[in-house]
Amino acid sequence: MKQIRAHHDAEIELWHAVEYYESMRKGLGLDFESEFRNAIKIIQKAPERWPKKKYGTRYYLLKRFPFLIYYLKIDDTIWIVACSHMKRRPYYWRKRIEKD
Repeated sequence: MKQIRAHHDAEIELWHAVEYYESMRKGLGLDFESEFRNAIKIIQKAPERWPKKKYGTRYYLLKRFPFLIYYLKIDDTIWIVACSHMKRRPYYWRKRIEKD
């Protein structure tokens, strides 16, 4: 199975979303985190299942929440670039790829 690595800012986005949903309803943040972790497992099993998009990334759409997990597959590593709400401006995270 591929190793998972996440950009620091992607981790921050994840935890902000967990906090936000938890503040909306007790347990909802934990539901978000659980769905995110399940999505990572699915990506890990078949990272090339989703087509390449802009900047060579791929993304996975969470089922219950309006979030996309943008990632790159580099050798034996899946690098999580962003945990992006669908209403955010597109490709705000592209500088993460350019810098790293």
